[in-house]
Amino acid sequence: MSLFRIGEAAELLGVSPDTVRRWIDSGRLAAERDYQGHRVIEGRDLAAFARAQAAGPDERSDASSARNRLRGIVTAITRDTVMAQVDIQAGPFRIVSLMTREAVDELGLEVGSVAVAVIKSTTVVVERAAPTVAGRARSGS
Repeated sequence: MSLFRIGEAAELLGVSPDTVRRWIDSGRLAAERDYQGHRVIEGRDLAAFARAQAAGPDERSDASSARNRLRGIVTAITRDTVMAQVDIQAGPFRIVSLMTREAVDELGLEVGSVAVAVIKSTTVVVERAAPTVAGRARSGS
């Protein structure tokens, strides 16, 4: 069973530790105490909460087979005569897209614009992350 401390849960959810504490205190998110008295959240509970908090489909999701849509802010655009690189910061994630300069111009993209990165891929690599601090402490007891 994976256990996450409040700071780890906050990082995964993209919020502050204080927000996670408020959710726990209000009963929106279940937590228990570990053997050291720290509040920890079970991985399954955190996953269910994250799924429930996820934004619903946006206005374009029914018009596309792509389901990976990350809304963010354009942080950089590098243009040459034919191509352009667009950097989008979507929460803690940096998305980089290479496209034609014409597409950037037609979309009216500029630094500070809100954009949605739509990702459709035939290959998604999944790596197992290192155990969490709370998970290591629990398994050692």
